[in-house]
Formats: sequence, C-alpha cells, structure tokens
Amino acid sequence: MTRHCMNCDTETALSRFEHEAFTIERAGWRCDACGEVEFDPDSAQRYAAAGDALVLRDMERQRKELRRIRRKLGLTQVAAARLTGGGHNAFSRYERGEAVLLPAVSNLFRLLDKHPELLKELAQY
Repeated sequence: MTRHCMNCDTETALSRFEHEAFTIERAGWRCDACGEVEFDPDSAQRYAAAGDALVLRDMERQRKELRRIRRKLGLTQVAAARLTGGGHNAFSRYERGEAVLLPAVSNLFRLLDKHPELLKELAQY
C-alpha cells in the first residue's frame, strides 16, 4: 500500500517505525524523501503505548537505582532529602515512583555512587 507524503507529496509505502528502544511493525508511513512519519489512528495508539511503556520502565530503573545508591551510602530517606534540599518526604516519593526524579538529584547520586568519599565533604555544608 502506498500514499503521498503530506509533507513533501512524494509517494511512500507503509513501513515499520523503528525507534532506538522499540520497533512497531506496520506503524504508519515514513517518507524516504523527507523523513516525515505519519500515523493512522491504530498505529498512533500503538506508538503512544510503546512510548508510555518505555517511560515507565525508565522511571522504575531510576527509582531502583536511587534506592540502591542511597542505601549504599548509608543514608536514610530524610538524610538524603536534607542533602539535596528536598522536603522530608521527597525520597520516599521518589522511591515509590510518586514524584519525578529531578535530574540534579539523579546526577548527584550517580556521582556519589562512583565517588562515595565525596559524601563526607557534602555533609560539611
């Protein structure tokens, strides 16, 4: 099945959509000339579901990583929140997946995971 691209009017064929993290068979049309992707309603729904699943998997990975690092450092959730300037329940919400982990907090804890000796220096402030 072919159709004309709505962006550049080139004839294009039904293709599969490949993302770096997932592939969706028969997912809309990708124009070889301009790279535009057009989804039909079914394809759009499958694409959105795959994207949502990808985001949820990443949030779960971040949640587990944060808990692992916090425990490795010997910090309570309250102490970790104090260290990052968050509220007393911030880490509880992060670790339960009820709050989006801020990039600055994630970066700090990943750094401390590799260099736990820096925790002593941070505790002085």
